[in-house]
Amino acid sequence: MSANNPLLQDFDLPPYSTILPEHVEPAVDAILAESRSVVAKVLASQGDAPRWESLIDVLDEQGAKLGRAWSPVSHLNAVRNNPELRAAYEACLPKLSEYWTEMGQNRALFQAYEALAASPEAASFDVAQKTILDQALRDFRLSGIDLPPEQQKRYGEIQMRLSELGSRFSNQLLDSTQAWTKHIEDESVLAGITDSAKAQMQQAAEAKDLQGWLITLEFPSYYAVMTYADNRALREELYAAYCTRASDQGPNAGQNDNGPVMAEILQLRQELARLLGFANYSELSLASKMADSTEQVLSFLRDLAVRSKPFAEQDLTELRAFAAEQGCNDLQSWDVGYYSEKLREQRYSISQEILRAYFPIDKVLSGLFAIVEKLYGIQIKELSGFDTWHPDVRLFEISENGVHVGRFFFDLYARANKRGGAWMDGARDKRRALSGELVSPVANLVCNFTPASTGKPALLTHDEVTTLFHEFGHGLHHLLTRVEHVGVSGINGVAWDAVELPSQFMENWCWEPEGLALISGHYETGEPLPQDLLDKMLAAKNFQSGLMMVRQLEFSLFDFELHATHGDGRSVLELLEGIRDEVSVLRPPAYNRFPNSFAHIFAGGYAAGYYSYKWAEVLSADAFSKFEEDGVLNPQTGRAFREAILARGGSQAPMVLFVDFRGREPSIDALLRHLGLSAEAA
Repeated sequence: MSANNPLLQDFDLPPYSTILPEHVEPAVDAILAESRSVVAKVLASQGDAPRWESLIDVLDEQGAKLGRAWSPVSHLNAVRNNPELRAAYEACLPKLSEYWTEMGQNRALFQAYEALAASPEAASFDVAQKTILDQALRDFRLSGIDLPPEQQKRYGEIQMRLSELGSRFSNQLLDSTQAWTKHIEDESVLAGITDSAKAQMQQAAEAKDLQGWLITLEFPSYYAVMTYADNRALREELYAAYCTRASDQGPNAGQNDNGPVMAEILQLRQELARLLGFANYSELSLASKMADSTEQVLSFLRDLAVRSKPFAEQDLTELRAFAAEQGCNDLQSWDVGYYSEKLREQRYSISQEILRAYFPIDKVLSGLFAIVEKLYGIQIKELSGFDTWHPDVRLFEISENGVHVGRFFFDLYARANKRGGAWMDGARDKRRALSGELVSPVANLVCNFTPASTGKPALLTHDEVTTLFHEFGHGLHHLLTRVEHVGVSGINGVAWDAVELPSQFMENWCWEPEGLALISGHYETGEPLPQDLLDKMLAAKNFQSGLMMVRQLEFSLFDFELHATHGDGRSVLELLEGIRDEVSVLRPPAYNRFPNSFAHIFAGGYAAGYYSYKWAEVLSADAFSKFEEDGVLNPQTGRAFREAILARGGSQAPMVLFVDFRGREPSIDALLRHLGLSAEAA
């Protein structure tokens, strides 16, 4: 089998087109068996004085082998999902969970790490090695190394079940998103919707052998209706379908319901926290984060809420008054996007649709690359002739002064059987191999933009441009690392509440005239964004930023409180209503089931950590204020940011890296000023 199994071969980039569902389980089984054998041999050979090379480096090499096989499988499950692959992927989750629990509770392995950390050799380790040992010893404790055998066994059962439930949550959300469509044959129903969106809906209909137009719950389709459709009943129907996905409400009520999945996840997380000696899961979550305590996180979020809510109330008052002038006297959740866009157009004579013409994908990419090339001293070129999972996927190489640095895949467009949202994941980590060879990093960058339509390139809204820059910031963090120890190279070992710093930081260039000059050009004429449009866009930058802020704070507080207070008798929805009493200004209808599609916290890595977006936004706004002082395309400041933050990965505490760059600890003032939520900005 191994001779014919691509996942068991040596390869540079994954052979995506040849990976079949039947390859997955045999490959994982084989590598896990080999890994257990390698660990046993390593431990038998250590004696009383383990050494870095014979312990950490050998285990890293074996870990890389497992990652090389599992990473493409996990990636394909997200971007090219099908029943056979899903079944193979899910069959491996408990095996992987069992293996990692076993490693985390391996007493001999823990003692080898302890002995290495206490050895005379450790005094001469570099900062990255010392951090790896500190984090490894912490993670052993968070894996239950100190628990009695019965509780260790229970820990393993919980972790296995949580990995299955996270996958089920994700699958049910994907399935419920795809289960609803609306076929339109009368074009007048689509009045107000842009030609580009209608062209996509027409393509979706043709793909199903239908006449007319097909509306789906994939985000570009949903966004187009909610933002532009004059037909209020259509907006309400789509809103109801979208916000009740995977729930007990809405047009497909009870199908793929994530309610029971969420309940079990929360119960198990609470049990896990208690097993490990924490009062709740939020406390456990912070054990590996930058924030010091649950009180610190909650007071940070509530302070932002108190500062932001008056601005949000003002935003809503203005929107209600505007909607009333247009004949809508009872503004509802399905009206907000529509009237917001109309108000933006009236106030600033600008719309996302006008801007879209100036952001063809290739111009945006060439501008993005020009910005990072200038700031970080790198070069980026597109590659061809590579194996891929979809014809739209593109591959690029980063080099520095002719020396290869890393590569990244771009998978930018929405399509069926692809998970929604946008993300970066490391396809391969930078590390120094046992052979002495330097292994370069590879990243996958995934978005869900509106694809090209007949005769036009893919045109991005400015919001999509910002998303692209955000994900590319994550990619640079992974790719520009100078750390050669895999445990803290790239984004590995970075505290989760600091991991959004490089991504949110990159978004700033989407708003700077110097950046916009590079990333914009009319798709027909190449004409850069005209000055009057630029002025209007910058004037509209903080349009409804109060509403936006309280929405994010609602998500963050909900997530953190949910995990901090589970078991206090409140249901998920009751807790959410309490948070809305505190921070939100517009109540959604009672049937809204937002938590059932909150994949970040139920199927991603953000449980009791969604606050990280706001936390890291303080860091990124303050870091960018240094560029505002020195010049936004200043290469010296760019190199300083690269060396202090991007190059050092997880090798030191985020606050140490931030202070190295900024010369002081972060201040919240820059964020409030950037968002127009301070007295100075107002």
